[in-house]
Amino acid sequence: MVDAVQVVAIVIPLVVIMYAVISSLRIVRPTEKGLVERLGKYHRFVQGGITFLVPFVDRIIKVNVTERMTPVQRQDVITKDKVFMGVDAVVFYRIKPEEASVKASQYYVANFAAQIDTLARTVLRDIIGGMDMTIANTSRPIINEKLKEALDEQTEKWGIEIVRAEIKDLEPPKELIVSMESVLKADNERQAAEKIAIAQATLASRQKNAAIQVAEGQKQSAILQAEGQKTATIAIAEGDAQATKLRNEALTTYFKDSAITFKQLDTISASLQNNTKIIVPEGKAISLILNEQENLSKATIIPITQSQQQKNSKQM
Repeated sequence: MVDAVQVVAIVIPLVVIMYAVISSLRIVRPTEKGLVERLGKYHRFVQGGITFLVPFVDRIIKVNVTERMTPVQRQDVITKDKVFMGVDAVVFYRIKPEEASVKASQYYVANFAAQIDTLARTVLRDIIGGMDMTIANTSRPIINEKLKEALDEQTEKWGIEIVRAEIKDLEPPKELIVSMESVLKADNERQAAEKIAIAQATLASRQKNAAIQVAEGQKQSAILQAEGQKTATIAIAEGDAQATKLRNEALTTYFKDSAITFKQLDTISASLQNNTKIIVPEGKAISLILNEQENLSKATIIPITQSQQQKNSKQM
């Protein structure tokens, strides 16, 4: 009986000592920071690793300092032009790893996740409420930046850093979406019609320019042809004038007293050039015809007697 009492007296203190030792050991992960409180007061700051606490006196609060996300509850926001839009957002944040920031996240705010949600909803109503629907729908980066700045300003005293804030969805009413789709479709059709009209006008303009160029070419061709004919006519007329001048000079110089004879010779010469048969009265102008032997080779001369000539005269 005495031995059992002694064993219990030895074992119980050992168990208490072992429990006290084990309970005094705490492991803080690298992603955490620790706040040690002693008898309800802040005592010291603990980094990652093993730390020892005074049993039944010290208490440790482990704080996660990695980036976290909190969704912002969906809400309907009325825009500046009186349109209700459903807004969904999400906020990414983290507790700063410095001692002061970790202490602030635990001692200056009760539930920072819930308060970030409420604060983000309030800020979104202010931002989007000052925009028209079309501007808000195309200005998500601006809204995100303004939301982040507003949250950063409010959560700085909590030791929290807002990493980024994102609008997940910005949805106008379904009726408005249908109406916008109809307007967009009509606008696309109008643009397509305008493009077709422009293409047709361009084609017509090209055809017109081509026709103008063809007409200009024909005009220039006609002008050049007329100028050529004019030049040729002038050259022929000048040649005829020069020939006439030379004949007149020859007539004046060489046939001064025989103009009639020269005229007859000239007439015979012109006739012989056309391979013409000439009937010459017998004994008349033979000497003139002989002087045109070069041309007589092309003609056939038929002499007639005076009786035949008189007979032909009577018949006429």
